[in-house]
Amino acid sequence: MNNPSRFSSLPPLSLYVHIPWCVRKCPYCDFNSHESSGEIPEREYIQALLQDFRQEAALIQDRQLTSIFFGGGTPSLFSGASYKYLLAELQKEIQFSPDTEITLEANPGTMEQAKFFDFRDAGINRLSIGIQSFNDEKLKALGRIHNRTSAVEAGKNARKAGFDNFNLDLMHGLPNQTLEEALVDIQQAIALKPTHLSWYQLTIEPNTAFYSAPPKLPTEDHLWEIQEQGHQLLINAGFKQYEVSAYSQPSRQSKHNLNYWQFGDYIGIGAGAHGKLTDLDRQQIFRRRKTRTPRNYLDQTKEFLANEKAISSDDLAFEFMLNAMRLVNGVPTDYFDTRTGLSINTVIEKVNLAKQKGLLETGKQLKPSEKGLQFLNELLSIFMEE
Repeated sequence: MNNPSRFSSLPPLSLYVHIPWCVRKCPYCDFNSHESSGEIPEREYIQALLQDFRQEAALIQDRQLTSIFFGGGTPSLFSGASYKYLLAELQKEIQFSPDTEITLEANPGTMEQAKFFDFRDAGINRLSIGIQSFNDEKLKALGRIHNRTSAVEAGKNARKAGFDNFNLDLMHGLPNQTLEEALVDIQQAIALKPTHLSWYQLTIEPNTAFYSAPPKLPTEDHLWEIQEQGHQLLINAGFKQYEVSAYSQPSRQSKHNLNYWQFGDYIGIGAGAHGKLTDLDRQQIFRRRKTRTPRNYLDQTKEFLANEKAISSDDLAFEFMLNAMRLVNGVPTDYFDTRTGLSINTVIEKVNLAKQKGLLETGKQLKPSEKGLQFLNELLSIFMEE
């Protein structure tokens, strides 16, 4: 492609905060998470996060934060007081938009549920609860430390704590999972009245325990049946699919994840956190990654930033489509130009090919067709550089 990128404006800005500790590493998890041994250095880590953010300040370029997401690891291991302090200090560094969505990932463990009121008091206005399943046998197979009872209680306690906006994370395609078991999980999740459901298939990733010793997973035909019937259950319950693995009640889509998929910018702070930032002065988009281990991140003699790399013009189109085509309704067509700095004419042959194959629709929106969503990898492969 080799066309120079030109940007005249900046996309919305989000903040991702990584909390790297967890009680136990799940066998399917390939995230940067570390089992806690002994007391977590919570206070020191909060101070490091603030220092990390201040070093990113030059890349804010007069923008407000539209969303904040505390991910992990297990962010709910930290106290509500720590988050209250961190958010107050961040607001001294950057303006929050009036309706900033602030999400915290939480586990259903009893001790963590007791903190839900404190999290709400801290200014967190959305929870994302890692349920995965309501089946005790499946939870054990996934290495989860909670059970069905605590999972159900977590959903109830989220509302009691004042969270009128919360997500439940649910997996399907679990080891030896039957269609009935998968549908019972969805029905139980719906009964808890979340505003959002992340419902996705278990995949075996490299560098995980499951990769070394793979469990027996359902067949492709069985998975298709689960997806078809599960999808219909969610639609009948008033949820709308807006992304490949995300369903929400009206106007309750995840603002933070939408910004990712719409190729917005985000600062990443914390051990192993990733960021994507557009720099008008340098007329480039940069990927930034922080040092991975908590030990190195907390070492004041070492830099937070482990790597910064400009996204080449040749890769921009694919990265844009990789995100945007996850959305059922795609994105406004002009986002391609404004958020990559490229003209859509640079990929018009690929766009036309995707349309000819019935995988892509164009007009005011650049969106996958129904077939394109079903065969997303085929659609995306068209935009990969040869």
